[in-house]
Amino acid sequence: MSTLLPTRPRSFDSKSAITIVRSKYNEEFTQSLLDSCIEELKNILPDVAITIMETAGSFEIPMVVERVLKTQEPKAVIALGLIIRGETMHGDLIAASITNALQEIAVRHVKPVIHEVLLVNNNDQAYARCIGSDLNRGHEAARAVHTMLKAMEASEKSTREKKAPF
Repeated sequence: MSTLLPTRPRSFDSKSAITIVRSKYNEEFTQSLLDSCIEELKNILPDVAITIMETAGSFEIPMVVERVLKTQEPKAVIALGLIIRGETMHGDLIAASITNALQEIAVRHVKPVIHEVLLVNNNDQAYARCIGSDLNRGHEAARAVHTMLKAMEASEKSTREKKAPF
């Protein structure tokens, strides 16, 4: 587990559209993740257009992400949710299912899908990662999408240069 956030990158002009899909379950925490993510996006991608979609729980996030990528044109999607482990394996199974689905969606659509559906052991860990500032995964999600947009932009530029006629 990382105990530090990546450093804040320099902002760059990106007229990109980003969709954030947030679970309403554990709303105190997921709302804070969303607020932190949007705040950071505005700092590092000031021209980005943000669309917010909400789901009942984290399990529904991959289906909405798939729908967004099939029907809209975002440059990236950020998935925000929180699962607090209980006494059974249910939370672990849900988290694994979400992780696998989000990765498959990203690869199938060749679009960044930033996975911040967190699996934590207790409310203290949830607070540290969602509301606290040192490990805030909302900030981390914004920084990850920034990095991926730059990577995708570089890849597109490289592809265009290779196809240029001589």
